[in-house]
Amino acid sequence: MTLRYAGLKNDENYGMTHFGQMVKDAWVFGLIPDTEDCTDWDNGQMQVLYERIGEHWEQYANLPSRLPVELRERHAKIYQDAIAHAKASGWNPELGDDD
Repeated sequence: MTLRYAGLKNDENYGMTHFGQMVKDAWVFGLIPDTEDCTDWDNGQMQVLYERIGEHWEQYANLPSRLPVELRERHAKIYQDAIAHAKASGWNPELGDDD
Protein backbone atom coordinates (compact mmCIF):
# COMPACT_ATOMS: atom_id res chain seq x y z
CA MET A 1 0.00 0.00 0.00
CA THR A 2 1.38 3.37 -1.01
CA LEU A 3 1.04 6.18 1.52
CA ARG A 4 -0.48 9.35 0.15
CA TYR A 5 -0.36 12.92 1.44
CA ALA A 6 -3.75 14.29 2.47
CA GLY A 7 -2.97 17.69 0.94
CA LEU A 8 -2.32 21.02 2.59
CA LYS A 9 -5.99 21.84 3.05
CA ASN A 10 -6.57 18.51 4.80
CA ASP A 11 -3.27 18.48 6.70
CA GLU A 12 -3.12 18.79 10.45
CA ASN A 13 -3.59 22.41 11.55
CA TYR A 14 -3.63 23.66 7.97
CA GLY A 15 -0.19 22.39 7.16
CA MET A 16 1.82 23.13 10.26
CA THR A 17 3.71 19.92 9.45
CA HIS A 18 6.82 19.02 7.47
CA PHE A 19 4.80 18.17 4.36
CA GLY A 20 2.75 21.34 4.77
CA GLN A 21 5.92 23.39 4.91
CA MET A 22 7.09 21.72 1.73
CA VAL A 23 3.92 22.73 -0.10
CA LYS A 24 4.25 26.33 1.08
CA ASP A 25 7.93 26.46 0.14
CA ALA A 26 7.11 25.01 -3.29
CA TRP A 27 4.63 27.88 -3.72
CA VAL A 28 7.27 30.41 -2.67
CA PHE A 29 9.68 29.20 -5.33
CA GLY A 30 7.00 28.69 -7.98
CA LEU A 31 7.68 24.95 -8.21
CA ILE A 32 3.97 24.18 -8.13
CA PRO A 33 0.98 26.44 -8.80
CA ASP A 34 -0.58 28.16 -5.78
CA THR A 35 -3.71 26.11 -6.45
CA GLU A 36 -1.82 22.79 -6.01
CA ASP A 37 -1.86 21.49 -2.44
CA CYS A 38 -0.35 18.06 -3.27
CA THR A 39 -3.50 16.14 -2.35
CA ASP A 40 -3.01 12.42 -2.95
CA TRP A 41 0.70 12.75 -3.82
CA ASP A 42 2.68 9.64 -2.98
CA ASN A 43 5.98 9.54 -1.09
CA GLY A 44 7.99 9.47 -4.30
CA GLN A 45 6.38 12.65 -5.58
CA MET A 46 6.87 14.35 -2.23
CA GLN A 47 10.54 13.26 -2.18
CA VAL A 48 11.16 14.78 -5.62
CA LEU A 49 9.49 18.01 -4.47
CA TYR A 50 11.59 18.00 -1.29
CA GLU A 51 14.80 17.72 -3.31
CA ARG A 52 13.76 20.52 -5.69
CA ILE A 53 12.90 22.78 -2.74
CA GLY A 54 16.25 21.98 -1.12
CA GLU A 55 18.10 23.04 -4.27
CA HIS A 56 16.35 26.42 -4.15
CA TRP A 57 16.89 26.95 -0.42
CA GLU A 58 20.61 26.11 -0.70
CA GLN A 59 21.10 29.28 -2.73
CA TYR A 60 19.95 31.29 0.28
CA ALA A 61 21.55 29.24 3.09
CA ASN A 62 18.04 28.08 4.08
CA LEU A 63 17.26 31.54 5.48
CA PRO A 64 14.18 33.52 4.46
CA SER A 65 16.09 36.71 5.30
CA ARG A 66 18.49 35.95 2.44
CA LEU A 67 15.76 35.59 -0.16
CA PRO A 68 15.51 38.33 -2.78
CA VAL A 69 12.89 40.92 -1.83
CA GLU A 70 10.16 39.51 -4.08
CA LEU A 71 10.59 35.96 -2.74
CA ARG A 72 10.97 37.17 0.85
CA GLU A 73 7.68 39.07 0.60
CA ARG A 74 5.99 36.06 -1.02
CA HIS A 75 7.35 33.79 1.74
CA ALA A 76 6.13 36.14 4.46
CA LYS A 77 2.63 36.38 2.97
CA ILE A 78 2.25 32.63 2.43
CA TYR A 79 3.44 31.79 5.94
CA GLN A 80 1.54 34.62 7.67
CA ASP A 81 -1.68 33.54 5.95
CA ALA A 82 -1.09 29.88 6.88
CA ILE A 83 -0.32 30.72 10.51
CA ALA A 84 -3.39 32.94 10.81
CA HIS A 85 -5.60 30.23 9.29
CA ALA A 86 -4.10 27.55 11.56
CA LYS A 87 -4.55 29.68 14.69
CA ALA A 88 -8.16 30.43 13.72
CA SER A 89 -8.68 26.68 13.42
CA GLY A 90 -7.33 26.09 16.94
CA TRP A 91 -3.62 25.48 16.32
CA ASN A 92 -1.42 26.43 19.26
CA PRO A 93 2.19 27.18 18.28
CA GLU A 94 3.47 26.56 21.81
CA LEU A 95 5.37 23.32 22.25
CA GLY A 96 3.82 20.82 24.63
CA ASP A 97 5.53 18.35 26.92
CA ASP A 98 5.52 15.72 24.17
CA ASP A 99 7.15 17.96 21.51
